[in-house]
This record gives sequence, structure tokens and C-alpha cells, in this order.
Amino acid sequence: MKSTAREQVVPVCQPGGVTSAPVCVLGLGLIGGSVLQAAVRAGRDAWGYNRSADAIAGAAEAGYDVGTDLVAALARAAESGALIVVGVPMPAVDSILAAVAEHAPSNPVTDVVSVKAEVAAAVARHGLARNYVGGHPMAGTNESGWQAADPTLFADAVWVVGVDDVADPDVWRQVASLALDCGSVVVPVESTEHDRAVARISHLPHLLAETLAQAGASGGALALGLAAGSFRDGTRVAASAPGLVRAMCEGNATALTDVLDEALAVLTRARAELADHRSTEALVTAGHAARTAYEQHRRFDITDIEPGDDGWIERLREAGRKGGVVRQMRSASPG
Repeated sequence: MKSTAREQVVPVCQPGGVTSAPVCVLGLGLIGGSVLQAAVRAGRDAWGYNRSADAIAGAAEAGYDVGTDLVAALARAAESGALIVVGVPMPAVDSILAAVAEHAPSNPVTDVVSVKAEVAAAVARHGLARNYVGGHPMAGTNESGWQAADPTLFADAVWVVGVDDVADPDVWRQVASLALDCGSVVVPVESTEHDRAVARISHLPHLLAETLAQAGASGGALALGLAAGSFRDGTRVAASAPGLVRAMCEGNATALTDVLDEALAVLTRARAELADHRSTEALVTAGHAARTAYEQHRRFDITDIEPGDDGWIERLREAGRKGGVVRQMRSASPG
């Protein structure tokens, strides 16, 4: 049975002494709902807001502290100093940030949106940049909504925590600590670099899955009847809600267009090789090598960089680029 917000309201401590702040999650779909559930499971005082009561049916009955009153949720956050987590799709981010700026302008703010530069720009427009550090848990399924939320969704997953120029070290610690409480490892990444990277490993795969799904369906009942593992695996994310996929991909249009051009060039060369030489050698060999590189990729622990140290932002960026992860937070140095 799920643990509830009412059962666990005492702040806990990360190893090393980082106190866990209350958490206010705005938007309770798959990711936001999973953040709320994981925070409660970790012993956090946590509550959430969602615009539609129907979308979170059963959440309150299961013991989670949720509601549809945004102003009330933010007033409680302002009173308690809670970390605010923006968990709505990109098209709704601006209106949520406007409410945060009005009702809880001094609170630390993060988000779990799959693009970072556009969110950071919106945060700056609303005057919240000094208290904001972006986030993006690299986890999910092709399902959506509160009913698909899972407190174990982020176990051993990567959770991006932003290291933009204006990042505040205390807010950074709070965001990283939430990610660790949810079971993830933290990768520090600057917003624009994040968007360029996820265009390759998240957003382009969605477009290719949609394309492959259409190719299979165009073969009619016979093709679909013969479809097995390779088609099923290659099209899994095409089962995602179209609106959510559009919000993700269109919010990263510039970076995604660039990598889509690269992919089209690769396929064009492969088509020419197949048509002219009846060969797929170049594409298959390079693809196999690229997959092998992914499987052999190894992380290393970042243990010698503390938020607030001289040059900490650029040092964390460089470590993140090389595969570094944060697995534990230490308390801030006195002073």
C-alpha cells in the first residue's frame, strides 16, 4: 500500500546532513505525480496541485495531499518555504510561473519539463531566475496521467539538474537533494547543452517511432499481424499521448530540427547505398558501433565539487559533459 503524506510529515536528512524541505508539485501527470509520490515515500512533507480533479481521481483517497486550488497550494508553499516543482507541459508553464511570481515569489523553484532553455527564459521573464534551478528526470513510460504515476519511476535514473550561469548554490542543493530522495543520480547540465543532447536521445526517437509506426500500419493487416519485437520496441513511444509528444518536441524545435536534418542525411545516404549497391553495410556497421558505445558508457562519481565553491558551476558542467554524476549531497559549509 502506498505511504501517505499524512503518515510522514517530519523532514528527513540526506546522508551528510542536508535537510529535506517540503515539496509543492504543480501538475500531477506521470512525472509530476511520480515526483509527489516519491517525495512522500522518502519522508517529505509534500502536496500537489492539478487543474483537473478528474485527472487525479483517487489520489486523495489513496492518502496523497492534492487539490485543485493553485493559490492555496502556493500560499502553503510560501508559508513553509517549500521547493516548488513545476510539472505541467510546456504550453502551460508560463501561466503557472505567473502564479508562482504572484503568490510565492521568494520560494526555490525547479521543474521537470523535458526542455530547459525555454523554461529558463520563461522563469527570467517572471523575475524568478535567482531562485530557479531547472531539472529533468530522464525517466518515463508511454503512459500518461496520475494513474500511471509510480514512486519508483526514478530509481537509478538520471535526473538533470541545471548549472546555468545564475544558479544559486543553495537552490541547487535543494533540487539535487530532491532528485536523490527520489532515487535518481544527478547529472549537472547547462540548459542549452541539455536541449541539444535530448533532441538526439529523446525527441528524435519519438519522431522516428511515429514514422516507423506509420510505415508498419501502411502495410495493412498482414504487416501488423507479422509485427514482432523489433517493431514493438521501435514504436513503443509512439503510444504516448500525442499532445504530450508535441509539447516536448515543439518546445525544442531548433535543436530537434538540426538533429532531424542529420538523421535524414544518414537515411538518404543509406538509401543511395542500398539502391546503387544493394548494401546496407555503412549504416548497419556505424549503427552497431554507436549502440555499443552507448552500452559501454560508464559514469563516474563527482565527489570533489561543492555548490558555492569557486568556479563550481563550470566545474560541474565539465564533469557532467564527461559522464560525472552526483550520488550524495553534503551539507553546506558554514559561513
